[in-house]
Amino acid sequence: MTLIEMHGVGKSYGPIRALSDVDLKVAAGEVTCVLGDNGAGKSTLIKIMSGLHPHTEGTFQVDGETLVLDSPRQALDRGIATVYQDLAVVPLMEVWRNFFLGAELRHGSFPLAGMRIREMRRIADEELRKMGIVVQDINQPIGTLSGGQRQCVAIARAVYFGARVLILDEPTAALGVKQSGVVLKYIAAARDAGLGVVFITHNPHHAYLVGDHFIVLKRGSTRLDSRREAITLTDLTQEMAGGDELDELAHELRPTARNERESE
Repeated sequence: MTLIEMHGVGKSYGPIRALSDVDLKVAAGEVTCVLGDNGAGKSTLIKIMSGLHPHTEGTFQVDGETLVLDSPRQALDRGIATVYQDLAVVPLMEVWRNFFLGAELRHGSFPLAGMRIREMRRIADEELRKMGIVVQDINQPIGTLSGGQRQCVAIARAVYFGARVLILDEPTAALGVKQSGVVLKYIAAARDAGLGVVFITHNPHHAYLVGDHFIVLKRGSTRLDSRREAITLTDLTQEMAGGDELDELAHELRPTARNERESE
């Protein structure tokens, strides 16, 4: 089932063209990996999909309906949730408070409403356990968790609040091997739960571990668009590294015949 479909989508900021003619499909139960170096257009694509910036070219469809997302709230109402690299958590607040941050359960109506603390603690603990995330104490500050654990709390929160499309912005970029493995495990869990996952990354090895579909962007345009069964990790890494440009650079950096003779 296709949740999001983009055809020829582009974005210009005045005379600057940040994204051009990008096609993208996000299907339920699949991980779509978007790869590219800095300046490739990944951030612009995230902003379009999450409702931060409307696209200026092409068509954007959610559940088959053509529309222009003009706010993050509109994206959330459509089931599109974005987990950014900085996570927007409050380090000194408890895990359960961060889980419900901005969506607290309350008794009565504002301004006299009180928070349903016991219920929120229970729900946060249950939802984290459903994803296989067990924290030592649901009342501990979220800042005491590892980077991978914080990413997983953000993923579980998005799933609980009704996300059908989960956009992950470089979730493993600042993590070590072990913590990256933890995050990749929960990306797979979200996929297996039927969500459409968009995994933004510059790491082809991480992408290939969980990805079903790969898009490589370069300077705002699509360089590669391939299903998993049609590409190897070596080919994906080569495309991500620059493909023919890398081969050309390697040729230029090889010692010349004169240098080889002088070194003998």
